[in-house]
Amino acid sequence: VIPCGQIRYSVPEEMKKGSVIGNVAQDLGLDLKRLRAGRARIVTGENVQYTELKTDKGILVVNERIDREQLCGDTMPCSFSFEVILENPIELHRVTVEVLDINDHAPVFQNRDKPISFEISESAVVGVQFPLQSAEDLDVGQNTLQDYILSPNDNFILKQHANPDGTKYVEMVLQKPLDREQRPHLSLKLIAVDGGTPQRSGTVNIDVTVLDANDNAPVFSQSVYKASVMENTLKGTSIITVNATDADSGSYGQITYSLSKMKGSAADIFSIDAITGMISVSGLIDYEKDRKYEVRVEAKDQGGLTGTSKIIFDVFDVNDNAPIINIMSFSNPVSEDAPPGTTIAILNIKDADSEKNGQIKCSIDGKLPFKIESSLTNYYNLVSDQYFDRESVSEYNITITATDYGTPPLSSSTKLHLKISDVNDNAPLFDKISFSAHVTENNSPGVSIFAVSARDSDWNQNARISYLLEDTQVSGSPVSSYVTLNSETGVISAVRSFDYEQLKELQLIVKAQDGGSPPLSSNVTVKILVQDQNDNPPQVLYPVQTGGSVVAEMVPRSADVGYLVTKVVAVDVDSGQNAWLSYKLQKATDRALFEVGLQNGEIRTVRQVTDKDAVKQRLSVIVEDNGQPSRSATVIVNVAVADSFPEVLSEFTDFPHDKEYNDNLTFYLVLALAVVSFLFITSLVVIISVKIYRWRQSRVLYQSNLPVIPYYPPRYSDTLGTGTLQHVYNYEVCRTTDSRKSDCKFGRAGSQNVLIMDPSSTGTMQRIQSEKKNCSQMSALVSNIFNLCLSCWFKAWDYSAETANTFLNCGLYHISFAPKGIIAPVFWIYDGLYVDSRSYRPMASAGCYSLSLPAELGDWTGSVFHTGGAARRLFRWKHC
Repeated sequence: VIPCGQIRYSVPEEMKKGSVIGNVAQDLGLDLKRLRAGRARIVTGENVQYTELKTDKGILVVNERIDREQLCGDTMPCSFSFEVILENPIELHRVTVEVLDINDHAPVFQNRDKPISFEISESAVVGVQFPLQSAEDLDVGQNTLQDYILSPNDNFILKQHANPDGTKYVEMVLQKPLDREQRPHLSLKLIAVDGGTPQRSGTVNIDVTVLDANDNAPVFSQSVYKASVMENTLKGTSIITVNATDADSGSYGQITYSLSKMKGSAADIFSIDAITGMISVSGLIDYEKDRKYEVRVEAKDQGGLTGTSKIIFDVFDVNDNAPIINIMSFSNPVSEDAPPGTTIAILNIKDADSEKNGQIKCSIDGKLPFKIESSLTNYYNLVSDQYFDRESVSEYNITITATDYGTPPLSSSTKLHLKISDVNDNAPLFDKISFSAHVTENNSPGVSIFAVSARDSDWNQNARISYLLEDTQVSGSPVSSYVTLNSETGVISAVRSFDYEQLKELQLIVKAQDGGSPPLSSNVTVKILVQDQNDNPPQVLYPVQTGGSVVAEMVPRSADVGYLVTKVVAVDVDSGQNAWLSYKLQKATDRALFEVGLQNGEIRTVRQVTDKDAVKQRLSVIVEDNGQPSRSATVIVNVAVADSFPEVLSEFTDFPHDKEYNDNLTFYLVLALAVVSFLFITSLVVIISVKIYRWRQSRVLYQSNLPVIPYYPPRYSDTLGTGTLQHVYNYEVCRTTDSRKSDCKFGRAGSQNVLIMDPSSTGTMQRIQSEKKNCSQMSALVSNIFNLCLSCWFKAWDYSAETANTFLNCGLYHISFAPKGIIAPVFWIYDGLYVDSRSYRPMASAGCYSLSLPAELGDWTGSVFHTGGAARRLFRWKHC
């Protein structure tokens, strides 16, 4: 708790609801965001909440009508206090509002509708005082009763007196003797005025009846009486007796006692016996409301004369109020990792009694990890005294008892139910550090093998456990390719079917991770043992079974009983009893001659071999394992009963051979030959089709009259090609007199052999103009020669007669164009496709240009056409 300073406001009473009292946020130095975030609120122990805190503006406004007189009576100054509490962190601020009085009450006489009546003897001496009823003004200070005024008359004046509590009372004093014969009755007015603005007043009538002579007034034995009374004194209890005497005799000497009407509730608490003057308790005396009472007592004789005295009652406190506990703030639940000293609750404990009766001590019942600390007046903090552990104790029932120091002491208590919220401080735990599980081989994929389970002492999300499979390797493969783990149930299932002969066990690590933040986890090792099934038949290792040849064991005819012929050797890759093998003789040419050892597979003679026994003996031995159900394998053992090897050969040459192997081999050879033949024929057809297709395409291009559309190339610069084909080469045409010997020569790179022309190059232009005549003659000659060996592909468009072509360097010619204004279209043709040339630019006048071809085309065909006068020329060449 952060206690802060106190602030105080002063406001007049009777302000309208919603009126602003003050800016709490500014006066306390708090930000509006802090008020909203801290859920600022007002707490007060009163039933009526006079003020309201506007947290959005930080101002304090009037919530209920504030009546100072109702709130404080005549107590000055009048104020009420409350606390402003903020949370996260908890802050406590005290605000005191002083209520200022306004003149909203006029002085009032209690019996203003009934006149004050006096019966005064005409013999009353001058100076006799007649006490008058006091007026009450609920206001205080300057606004309360200030003065009394008596209506003008000849006989009486007013004399004002002040009580110890500041109130005033008046007496009417006779200043001129009365004369019953002249005026037997007087009617006067007593006016009470206050000092407020505007001034308010109250009036009561005074009726004076003039009696015949009674010249002695009653006199009390004391002018002031003092008495003590305990609060809560029972009604009817006598406190004090007053005494007054009257010097007159007869009826004028008989005295009656009465209590004058005074401000406050004293008249309702005390009563007096009119004859004896004994004062007793008639109402409830509460020290917490009034600690002192002042009462005026009057003694009046039968002649109308009155004597007065004052009685002061001091009230002694009694321990009659138990402490009152109010919970101002309660943080529930509290995190289990809250450090010691964390404020759990703020309590406001008050005891209306005074001194020791109002002093309080707080305690917590039982041995709990909490303690009580005092902060502001009447405020106590419940704070933690040690760290919490929700897993040990998840909630606390806290009983707080407040006891005063009175005799006997009074106490009160309140109960708080505090819950401890969970923090993820416990990792999941397995019952064992490792588990073993078994699965039978050849299992179905997806079968459940084992279920791991962990527990977490935390709660809710922190105790929600997810199971994860650690990424480990089993025989070089990830463990996830063997098993899968359900993250919620912890059930381990098989991903594949296991084979005991390949994998006898696998070891995996399961991690249990909770849902806390950050998550906690623990690992456990699970060993899965694959159990063998009898899924493999026995395998015969000896004798070896071959399909194409016969192997026989020789037994001499002189063999005796028990002669070891051979031994059948077999193995079973299964384990345990599934691998226990037994041997039995299934078939035999002569069962009476041979037997097979049940356990060892040894074939022995049962009797003496005789000459009558056949040379060829065929035994069928079955080998069985001990599994359920058992599996078996059969082996054929050929036995030759003979004394020499030639005898054996002659007998075994007619053994039937197994043809199945040879038949299968022939089938596969024929099938392979058919497939290879089909592929060869298909490839041949495809090649011929492609050749025919290309030949037909070339014929179509040769015979077609394709229009050549002129185009305007971009400005040219020698950049080794700017189109899609990056490398270009120049080709030079060698002229010979025999067109059959015309040749095309591979030239240098385009950047080394291209003549660059620019319209601004005036020197080159002049040179070309001078050679134009000679070149035109050479053009006709070369064109004729080229026509002898080259065929025309396209028809040239007819350009203006000024268009001419020029061949330079008559020994080794460049094929080039010299158009005027517009260049003739040029296309490269490769496999029937048009490839746009981007190596030319428009010319303003005649010029010489090299013909550049892309090197990437490889085996290419190219053509160029031009017009000169009325003549049309089109040349084609091919580079191979």
